[in-house]
Amino acid sequence: MNKIISEKRQTHPIEKIVIVGNANVGKSAIFGLLTGKYVTVSNYPGTTVEVTQGNMRLDSKRLLLIDTPGINSLIPMSEDEKVTRDILLKESPVAIIQVGDAKNLKRTILITLQLIETGLPFVLDLNMVDEAMDRGITINTQRLSEILGIDVVKTIASQKKGIGELKESILKTRKPSLKVDYGPIIEEYINKISKLLPTANISKRSISIMILCEDNSLKEWLKANVKTETISMIEFLVKECKLKVGDSIHYLISKIRMEKAEEITKAVITKVKREQSQFLQEIGKISMHPVFGIPFLLIVLFALYQFVGVFGAGILVDFFEETIFGEYINPTATKIIKAIVPLEIIQELLIGEYGLITVALTYSIAIILPITSTFFIAFALLEDSGYLPRLAILSNRLFNFIGLNGKAILPLVLGLGCGTMAVMTARILETKRDRIITTFLLALAIPCSAQLGVILGMLGSISFKATLIWLFSLLLIALLAGFLASKLVSGNRTDFFLEIPPLRLPHLKNILIKTVGRIEWYLKEAVPLFILGTLILFILNKLEILIIIERLTSPIIVSMLELPPKTTEAFIVGFLRRDYGAAGLYAMAEQGLLTPVQILVGLVTITLFVPCLANFFMIIKERGIKTALWIVVIVFTTAILYGSLLNWFLRYFEINL
Repeated sequence: MNKIISEKRQTHPIEKIVIVGNANVGKSAIFGLLTGKYVTVSNYPGTTVEVTQGNMRLDSKRLLLIDTPGINSLIPMSEDEKVTRDILLKESPVAIIQVGDAKNLKRTILITLQLIETGLPFVLDLNMVDEAMDRGITINTQRLSEILGIDVVKTIASQKKGIGELKESILKTRKPSLKVDYGPIIEEYINKISKLLPTANISKRSISIMILCEDNSLKEWLKANVKTETISMIEFLVKECKLKVGDSIHYLISKIRMEKAEEITKAVITKVKREQSQFLQEIGKISMHPVFGIPFLLIVLFALYQFVGVFGAGILVDFFEETIFGEYINPTATKIIKAIVPLEIIQELLIGEYGLITVALTYSIAIILPITSTFFIAFALLEDSGYLPRLAILSNRLFNFIGLNGKAILPLVLGLGCGTMAVMTARILETKRDRIITTFLLALAIPCSAQLGVILGMLGSISFKATLIWLFSLLLIALLAGFLASKLVSGNRTDFFLEIPPLRLPHLKNILIKTVGRIEWYLKEAVPLFILGTLILFILNKLEILIIIERLTSPIIVSMLELPPKTTEAFIVGFLRRDYGAAGLYAMAEQGLLTPVQILVGLVTITLFVPCLANFFMIIKERGIKTALWIVVIVFTTAILYGSLLNWFLRYFEINL
């Protein structure tokens, strides 16, 4: 009986539903709300692109939900887009959930038209309708549903609104009734090629259009499923069609889709122009101006310095470190542990020089948390105000010097949040060249939020001049290193497109949600690594390995950088986690072990130093072990050489900080 049940289960595999949409439209948020926390993340076969899968139950039905990478087209221009297309082509999904940005309906519809051609049933989820309403955009979803022939629902994933309606629509997904006509010649050849193709998971029409658009990424599938002589016939038909239309078929098809998307958008959208204050309009223009945008950026940086460096690292850290931990937590913990723990080595592990309580928790909670919290608030303000896209536009002109396309700026900006995740985000770049250069710059000159918070705090204790020198050093190294990398790494630069939202006053609720989420991430991800780093230091110290490492690195740390030997500890744990290394320097500065010049030299060097362990593993995963090792060697050498040069410069010219 059990055997029969097992066989029945094998003949009825779990049905798959695929989430598809542009990047940054809330696909992952929708995925999380539909599946819960129990998901698996793994590379799609033959790629470095991660795909998330999770179980979903609707009524009594069990489904497998697959969250695909963001796309702009089913004609792949990047590895992410190829993976999404291949999932539709090879994974036999029973339905699609398209998640679109409600405030960018035309861009959403462009993908909808391509999904319609696959012949798969699907539902269109217009997410972020609150942001669309903020811009005066209203969408007639009933009319849109009638035009497309599918269910259209509205959601606000951040507020968990509309998820019930989405689940109901998933249970009754239907094949669209709309068909785009590409004109008599192209339609003729779509039909001719379709007759030569085998039955597949998506429609023959969809595959035929991809072939006519000369999608080279389909060659592998064609070789595996179509006879060689048939492939030759298909290639002949493509050439014949090109001759008849007298233009790029891909261009003509894209043009017709654009026109259709425009037509549909106009039919269902009502836009009431929201009056933006004249003041915000002028500020928005100034922030992107190639000349006046620079002083505006400096004003933003100065405000960031005052809030994070002075208030966060000064007032808040003093209160947490000296009052809460210094007067209450650490003395109480010391008394309790000495009273109940007889073994001296356990006492040292918990409350000693490298104690898990007196060092790990003090660093991570009393020193780092106030600084990172104020930085998270500041970063959320910049995000919600709409300034970050303007910063990307302003930076684009600068980064053209190092041969990067504009999209590369987005991972670099994201790197200010988390370098490890930013390396993953570099997948959005079309070429291997751009991905390598961006990954290199992320490892070299982009501090993560936690590290940046500590650094700004320390610089705040010196002077604003020190902050400017640190910032100038990063920009100089990034430009020189990026310029050289652009000359050494082969490949072409691609174009840059970016939507610029209106500048607005940040919403308090959005700021709170983003800040709380990031603090929660810090407590879950960073604090355990602080404890691990302290434990490693404790073991190295007990085994006297730390002394050996200090002696071996003395020619570099003491002779070249002119820093105390104890600074070695900060660089060691900085490899485990960047902000922990910066925190080590902070503690030394608090104890009066570093002069202002040594603080600045140490901060510049540790910022340029090799990325943290998690970042290093991500670079290996994304770029390969050989590239990762080259990046680490170059980054390490650059950090030490520039740190030494800066030390000489500051001392030789006797620059007062």
